[in-house]
Amino acid sequence: MPNMGVHVIKMPDIGEGIAEVEVVEWHVKPGDNVQEDQALADVMTDKAAVEIPSPVRGKVIALGAKAGDVVAVGAELMRLEIDGAGSAVAPAVVTAAPPPAAQAVGVPVPAQAPAAPPPAPRPIANEKPLASPSVRRHARDLGIELRHVSGSGPAGRIEHGDVDAYAAGKRAPGVGRSTSVERNDTQEIPVIGLRRKIAQNMQESKRRIPHFAYVEEVDVTELEKLRAFLNDTRRDDRPKLTLLPFIMRAVVRALADYPQINARFDDDAGIVTRYGAVHLGIATQTKSGLLVPVVRHAEALDVWQCAAEVARLASAARDGKSTREELSGSTITISSLGPLGGIVSTPVINHPEVAIVGVNRIVERPMFVGGAVVSRKLMNLSSSFDHRVVDGQDAAEFIQRVRRLLEVPAALFIDQ
Repeated sequence: MPNMGVHVIKMPDIGEGIAEVEVVEWHVKPGDNVQEDQALADVMTDKAAVEIPSPVRGKVIALGAKAGDVVAVGAELMRLEIDGAGSAVAPAVVTAAPPPAAQAVGVPVPAQAPAAPPPAPRPIANEKPLASPSVRRHARDLGIELRHVSGSGPAGRIEHGDVDAYAAGKRAPGVGRSTSVERNDTQEIPVIGLRRKIAQNMQESKRRIPHFAYVEEVDVTELEKLRAFLNDTRRDDRPKLTLLPFIMRAVVRALADYPQINARFDDDAGIVTRYGAVHLGIATQTKSGLLVPVVRHAEALDVWQCAAEVARLASAARDGKSTREELSGSTITISSLGPLGGIVSTPVINHPEVAIVGVNRIVERPMFVGGAVVSRKLMNLSSSFDHRVVDGQDAAEFIQRVRRLLEVPAALFIDQ
């Protein structure tokens, strides 16, 4: 009869001053046999999803938390039955950091000294849909991406039946569906993982910052003509231009006269820090939620460089490959939903910044120009400011300065 022991796995220290994490998903359950380096759980730090692997092989005896629980570094995560005397694994020490989905986290080093280092928590690209390995395998066999499937299990977990129902729906759209059938079903979905972090950040911003909104209409007819011309005549090594790089340049130029808007407010210390550098946050929607990659030193970039950097950062954010530096340190944020931007919006300031510029969609409307009715392309800028730091008149003058630059776009290319 082999000598069996109990191996306690504790939550490792994954660096960056992280004191606690949220358990997002378990990949194993009591009674499962696990192999060394097998993924045990996904945990969430501040916007970073991290995969915790097993340092040993054994049989799961008990889990120390359930999905949605917040656990401290050093707390017990799991107990395994293993061959040998067993041990209690102390929290690991961080030494290095590969790039994760939303911020860089460290690679733990074993507190004890086995023959080989225990595997480090692995950053994962965004949050994976909640599903067991067998369900994932079933979906792959059917050629289905789980992110498109709604889960009916606890915490939105996707079950085999959900995959089958989705597959049936794809093969026979509309079968068995009727808008005349009453429905009384409900679905409770815990707000955990990245969604919880986003909710907390938005709540903190609205709780701490007295928002002041200002909306200005912009005639972008000439800007759109210039953009089309530049795209038609661009060199092969230059990216195609959207409206966003021009707005970025206009914001940068306007901030030179309104430095109090390119700032961060530490309201605990009562200190406003104004920045010479313009680090532009670009609100970006991903599968897992809203992230804000940062275009650093936008004041030194032309429109083509802005376009290239935005494309690079947005791609990394959507693929879950952004580094911590790429998602922190912004001094002002631009938020745009493109064609979905609506007519007016009330964007939430990215705390601790003091301003955010919201871009609404372009609409074509008749306007009076020189006594004649002509067709013009119009767009609103819906912006929010921290009224403790930015006065209403300064906010209005700043946005009107942005408007003038966009309406006479040649000014964006002239040093004044």
